[in-house]
Amino acid sequence: MSAYLDTSWDRRFYFCFRIEKKALFLSAMKILPDIATKRLAIKLKPSAEKMVKRGHPWIFEDSITKQNTEGKAGDLAIVYDHKKNIFLACGLYDPYSPIRIKLIQFKKSAAIDESWFISRISEAFLIRKPLLETDTNSYRLLFGENDHFPGCIADVYNQVLVIKLYAHIWFPYLHWILPGLVKVSGCKTVVLRLSRLLQSRGNTYGLNDGQVIFGTFENEVVIFREHGVLFSANVIKGHKTGYFLDHRHNRKRVGELAKGKSVLDVFSYAGGFSVHALKGGATEVISLDISKQALKMAEENAGLNPHSGAHQIMATDAFEGLQKLINQKRLFDIVIIDPPSFAKRESEIVKAKSSYARLAKLGSQLVVPGGILVLASCSSRIKAEDFFAIIEENIAGSGRTYEILEKTGHDIDHPVTFPEGAYLKCGYYKLNEFLKK
Repeated sequence: MSAYLDTSWDRRFYFCFRIEKKALFLSAMKILPDIATKRLAIKLKPSAEKMVKRGHPWIFEDSITKQNTEGKAGDLAIVYDHKKNIFLACGLYDPYSPIRIKLIQFKKSAAIDESWFISRISEAFLIRKPLLETDTNSYRLLFGENDHFPGCIADVYNQVLVIKLYAHIWFPYLHWILPGLVKVSGCKTVVLRLSRLLQSRGNTYGLNDGQVIFGTFENEVVIFREHGVLFSANVIKGHKTGYFLDHRHNRKRVGELAKGKSVLDVFSYAGGFSVHALKGGATEVISLDISKQALKMAEENAGLNPHSGAHQIMATDAFEGLQKLINQKRLFDIVIIDPPSFAKRESEIVKAKSSYARLAKLGSQLVVPGGILVLASCSSRIKAEDFFAIIEENIAGSGRTYEILEKTGHDIDHPVTFPEGAYLKCGYYKLNEFLKK
């Protein structure tokens, strides 16, 4: 790969950016590494080849039967049909992962160059464009494999873009990705975030987690809007990229349901559901989370928006807090339970299902007759049908009959293009009278 800072760069990108941005981009290009990559020829087992033909983006290490040379992170792996020797797909080689090749191009060969990246980024932006017409300026621009960027996330908060890398495979291509992202998003600042696992596995080429790689930064806390409601995100030190954007639609829905209601928001984190409920006219909202720091953010986010409802916080373990409220004989019009991922690995699935069952039983005891219980899961290893079956069985087991109001998945900026790309599921249940025991 040739050095990026050559005279052709100015000709290629001059039309994309205003003159005052040129100096910033030249400065950014000096920060980003110039890494040589090579092409690998790959053949697979028949079963893996079949999955590639179906468009699945993952090739595991034990699926490779032939490789012409040893690969490094980011090398372009070309997968050929083992019988016809024709192009099937190409991807990026990852020696640090059991998913050895992350595919980015299928069926038809293409030059993986700056034009390819700008085209993919532009396609991703078009999917999100309708969201930006809803008084929202925060969205996920790149959603990993689902947008042909496996192990790469790009989130926009107002005019700040946060790129989070989960794999070394993207370091050789940042100098192509950065201009494309800035061009379509119009962001003035770009922050790079690196996963802990990535940081622990080898060279990060002088780049650091939380580093500003384009533009300038006055405050690491960014104020942004979703459906007219204001929130803040610490894009330098915050969890993930600073906030959880995936529940946007569900937060809006709770806000629409909350007028004149009492609301309990469990695993509230920075108060996403709580703030929408308050802005929507809730009379009382309790944000419950084990993290005092998160609850402080919830209070600050509530303060960004005008509301007349009372906002209380409970800093406690969710299971203990729910039981405490049950013991106090508290009841709420709306109870939202949105836990973190309980099953990050295969061995945790059984325990995760048990935790969902407990939450459904506890939550069901806190909803007034005719009230709404909202339960969500972001565990990709738990299938949606299994999650909803567990929830419904345990609502009934708690002595409540129910009506299913709706079930939701990913918002528009989290498209799903392969089975493992789907993780979010959320159910809305109207609970009827308590059955007499």
